[in-house]
Amino acid sequence: MVTETPAVRHDATASRRGLAAQPAGLSTLFFTELWERFSYYGMRALLTLFMVAAIADGGLGFTTAEAGRIYGNYTMAVYMLAIPGGFIADQVLGARRAVLIGGTMIALGHYALAWPAQMTFYIGLVLIALGTGLFKPNITALVGALYEKSDTRRDAGFSIFYMGINIGGFLAPIVTGFLAQSSIFKSWLESNGFDPTKSWHWGFAAAGVGMTIAMIIFLRRSRGLPDTRDTSLPLTTEGRRDVLRGGAMIVLGTLALFALAFLSDVDGWTWLRWLFLALPVAGIAYAVRQPGDDAQRLAAIGVLFIAAMIFWAVFEQAGTTIALFADQLTRGDIAGIAFPSAWFQSINPVFVILLTPMFAALWMRLRDRQPAPAIKFAVGLILLSASFLLMVPAATLAASGRVSPLWLVGLFLLQTMGELLISPVGLSTMTKLAPARTTGFVLGLWFLASAFGNKLAGVLGGGFTGSDPSAMAYGFLMQAGLVALAAALLFAAAPWVRKLSASAD
Repeated sequence: MVTETPAVRHDATASRRGLAAQPAGLSTLFFTELWERFSYYGMRALLTLFMVAAIADGGLGFTTAEAGRIYGNYTMAVYMLAIPGGFIADQVLGARRAVLIGGTMIALGHYALAWPAQMTFYIGLVLIALGTGLFKPNITALVGALYEKSDTRRDAGFSIFYMGINIGGFLAPIVTGFLAQSSIFKSWLESNGFDPTKSWHWGFAAAGVGMTIAMIIFLRRSRGLPDTRDTSLPLTTEGRRDVLRGGAMIVLGTLALFALAFLSDVDGWTWLRWLFLALPVAGIAYAVRQPGDDAQRLAAIGVLFIAAMIFWAVFEQAGTTIALFADQLTRGDIAGIAFPSAWFQSINPVFVILLTPMFAALWMRLRDRQPAPAIKFAVGLILLSASFLLMVPAATLAASGRVSPLWLVGLFLLQTMGELLISPVGLSTMTKLAPARTTGFVLGLWFLASAFGNKLAGVLGGGFTGSDPSAMAYGFLMQAGLVALAAALLFAAAPWVRKLSASAD
């Protein structure tokens, strides 16, 4: 455990700017997360394209609907497993050890994907999902542990941390997309006696190398980080019973959510998808009726949870609908020079890298005059709605041939501004609202919003059809309208959410 408190560090660095004004441990977590996200987004950029590619081209030959279901269930699992991952870190391992174990599993998963067999494909997805469940909430908890709850550097620090995520997200599709899709690399493989149709797996292997680098950085530099649990203190007998009871409940709850998700894909049971909205609404209704500040803050978390779930359901179609739109309906060349369609996935991270310093500087300048998190979320939803509204004319024009890449540039610009008002702000807010000794668990619940959103993104992406632009345009318009409605409701609820959160200020 470090001996210098965040408040002392804040006083000593009050006159500095950028990363120099933040706690020293932020740089370690910044670079660890950068390479972990390189591995994740490098693989995600290829996943749907690999599944729908013909077997003769080295893919799995799945239909778009099949690929959408697998993508949705996998990305849902990645975030849903953050709930038991956060609990295990809070009660047993501590965040540092959870990050190390989870990162090792992720690396093994990517190397499994690098082996060209359908069985290793599924093994790799399972390992990555389990590892990310341990890694993702707990590296975020470590960032939150660097700050006191009243530290006004918190949102700026999380914005800087988020920029590290997106530097990895920018580099990953360029590297893995080149290895998997580039004719230059395929020619090199063929000339050196390798099968060029297996180029997908070279991309997956590169993602594994990124994760290995992340773990090396973390091992070398993590000793001085504060942890979310003092693992030197043994659990009492009663403590072990509490952990076992709590763990059993979380495992059963997670399995029930998985069962709900998989059953909702079965014909005749798709109505169960409405429970993704009904469950958090019920949780809010229950929490507001309970006494105590912790319950009120959990109700506030529930409202932000719903907003985030809606946001990710549309935003995460970058890996399904938008990836297929880029591959099938968008011109993939600059000045006559062709590039892999996976490279479109780097546009969003580029904008995050460019815009994050501006947002971080804005929050640092505003300090106590910042808009409430609910207002930030509502504006983020408006920007997301505008991004899909922009795609309506793009889809209409696609009926006459491939469209300009600038349509996707506009989409990603609007979505990125919305993302910066939701994701880093949400992470910061969760570490502030979480009751004592439950930060990892609350962050696990927070990532459940991403889980549900990713599941719905897979469902929506499974309906993509490049042969019917008018239906596609209608789909974009409907989603834009629903997101705008959610934003209006959140604007109206913002004063109530602020009141529920008041005890954390």
